[in-house]
Formats: sequence, structure tokens, C-alpha cells
Amino acid sequence: MALIAQIEQTTKERQRVHAPTRCHVSSFTADGGKTILQLDTFGTEDRTFTEKISQSIQLDEAAARQLLDLIRQTFPNLA
Repeated sequence: MALIAQIEQTTKERQRVHAPTRCHVSSFTADGGKTILQLDTFGTEDRTFTEKISQSIQLDEAAARQLLDLIRQTFPNLA
């Protein structure tokens, strides 16, 4: 699990699309009143334990703002 503190845009020489999987999203209030958005991804269909959480990513408000800005830059046609 990781609480993202900062998002930095980069480029990679090699890119590929990964296998699709499910993602659950939840939010909660952490100690100190900070709201956290959590994304949990699950194993792909070819994994032994498909219902086991593979990765959990947490965003606080600052990281969510950074991600939202990057999404708007990447997909300018989104409302």
C-alpha cells in the first residue's frame, strides 16, 4: 500500500497496455481529519488468487489535485 505524496510526470521509452482488472474505490477520514481516496486493484483472471488485492494506492487532497490536473491535460475532451 502506498500513500502518494507527489506525482511527477515522466516519459518512458517502452509502453504497453496491461491486462484489464477490477478496481474498488473507497474514501475515509484519517487521523487529523484528512480525507483519503483509496484505489484497490485485484489480480487479473490468469492469477491464482483473483480476489486478492494486488495493489492499494491512496491519495490525499494534494495528490488528487495533481492527478486531476494530469488527467485533464491527457484527456482534454473530458468535461
